[in-house]
Amino acid sequence: MMVIELEGVKRIYQLSMPRRGKKDHGINDQETEVRALRGVDLSVEAGDFVAVRGPSGSGKSTLMNILGCLDKPDEGRYRLDGIETAGLGSGDTAVIRNRKIGFVFQSFNLLPRTTALENVERPLLYRRLLTGEGKKQFSGGRERKDRAAAVLRELGLENRMDHLPSQLSGGQQQRVAIARAMVNDPAFILADEPTGNLDTEMSLEILGIFQDLNRRGKTIIMVTHEPEYAAYCRRIVTLRDGRIVSDKTIPRPADAVLNLKKLREQNAGIEKEES
Repeated sequence: MMVIELEGVKRIYQLSMPRRGKKDHGINDQETEVRALRGVDLSVEAGDFVAVRGPSGSGKSTLMNILGCLDKPDEGRYRLDGIETAGLGSGDTAVIRNRKIGFVFQSFNLLPRTTALENVERPLLYRRLLTGEGKKQFSGGRERKDRAAAVLRELGLENRMDHLPSQLSGGQQQRVAIARAMVNDPAFILADEPTGNLDTEMSLEILGIFQDLNRRGKTIIMVTHEPEYAAYCRRIVTLRDGRIVSDKTIPRPADAVLNLKKLREQNAGIEKEES
């Protein structure tokens, strides 16, 4: 089953640029056309784990925005889990984002004055407010808390549920963010540089979680600048100048859990020598 189907997707931005030599910006400006995506075709099957790579200006952010239903193509089609997104209004699009997409960001995007449990519970509350769906399943706060707590326990955070983000390490904050992305059981997880603010050890922890989720059937799309982290995915899609220039399957992805173990053993040996 295809979770994502992009056909001939184009996205063009019109930017106003002041003409050279003009001091008063906005007067006699010239329009500059930026072709962020130039006819992208991309299909992602359920259960795939895809890394999206490319240099700055390649179109990665634009592609992420379209996949996340935060923006729409100027041309082409986007079907998400069988739903044609082109004709959706803002309300329907908000429902799709809540029900079909689990977002994980580089900067975690957790509510700072809200506990880990409350952060994870938030999409369930939005789901009820947006559609009324789940009124029976999540009729009150207890049901939502139980669901959020179950996902946090799954990610090893059973002793951190009442902690604020400022009381958690970077790796723990990202695990809370992953739990928040998972709590509605979305069609896919969309991760934008999820290891960008983490050291190597914490990055491998997060990649290990993604690999475990993927082995259990979760579809994941991860944007990353790091080629060594893309090697943990099952497929690498490379963008350049708004086009897909490479789409490779990785027969044997690197094992994050194994490499994390090796790194910790190496670091322990270094610490022992230094002491």
